[in-house]
Amino acid sequence: MTRLSEVAKYAGYSEATVSRVLRDVPGIGEDTRNAVLTALDVLGYQRPTRHRRELGSLVGMVLPDLHNPIFPAYAEAMAGALVRRNLIPVLCTRTADGVSEAHYIEMLLARKVAGIVFVGASYADAGPEQTKALRARKLPIVLINEADENAGAPRIAVDDAVAVDLAVQHLRDLGHKRIGLIVGPRGHVPSERKLAEFRRLVDGADRQRLVAHTMFSIAGGQTAVAPLLAAGATGVVCASDTLALGAIRGARKQGLRVPEQLSVVGFDDSVYMPMMDPPLTTVRQPIQAIGVAAVNSLVAQIERRPVPLEEELFEPELIVRDSTAACPA
Repeated sequence: MTRLSEVAKYAGYSEATVSRVLRDVPGIGEDTRNAVLTALDVLGYQRPTRHRRELGSLVGMVLPDLHNPIFPAYAEAMAGALVRRNLIPVLCTRTADGVSEAHYIEMLLARKVAGIVFVGASYADAGPEQTKALRARKLPIVLINEADENAGAPRIAVDDAVAVDLAVQHLRDLGHKRIGLIVGPRGHVPSERKLAEFRRLVDGADRQRLVAHTMFSIAGGQTAVAPLLAAGATGVVCASDTLALGAIRGARKQGLRVPEQLSVVGFDDSVYMPMMDPPLTTVRQPIQAIGVAAVNSLVAQIERRPVPLEEELFEPELIVRDSTAACPA
């Protein structure tokens, strides 16, 4: 593939258009010109001399960790959108040796970043000093699936209520009447929203026995499923794919078969879920759409355009695989 055709494919324009941009032919729109020049940057080709300029500003992407595949997926979605806007993504994630949001915020502010996107986290987690510094700088911020309530910042999230609706209705359609829920720690906003919807949908005097809070890990899911099985659950809805995999492991340790004796529904649709044993039924987050929306909101703030502070919700999609089946008689 020639350089011209490669750039044209990435930019989404014809080779003729790319050639006109490179030759600086009059009449090319600014958006078209920027798309072609950005394609050169991304693909590692040098811009023509007359179009060379300084690299774009840095944007921090703060993630809780890289163990959960959903977070790298969000980083990938945002990185592409940022580069196309001539912004340079900087990946910041908590580490086992104690590097936290506070450390990253201090480093990002020292380098005069253009903005920060927090994924599944919260700038309030960083501490009062960092929160005060962010507000004093009026730094553009976007929160994706925020962990804590944060008024006054643009927020973009998957609709957790719809996610629970889809999962519970799927299990009911399969005949399950005793449905359990495994969510994250108390106070974690997405978990609390899922729990509120679950309580609205599922009634019964022992409903509380069908809910388990735990940490987001396979071990957490494995431990949390035990009391739900003791309460008679035949189907379990989990607040992440990781928790779902743990629930499957916990059920198997009790000698139960999935899905013949227990149906399990995850949340996220992480990259390897179709290859699990069994392939996991899950509720898919619209990662690409949310990532692009977050970048659009951040860029609008950088350009000092008004952005809505009302939370923007995106609907998830139920993906049915082999971890759910008809309720055992």
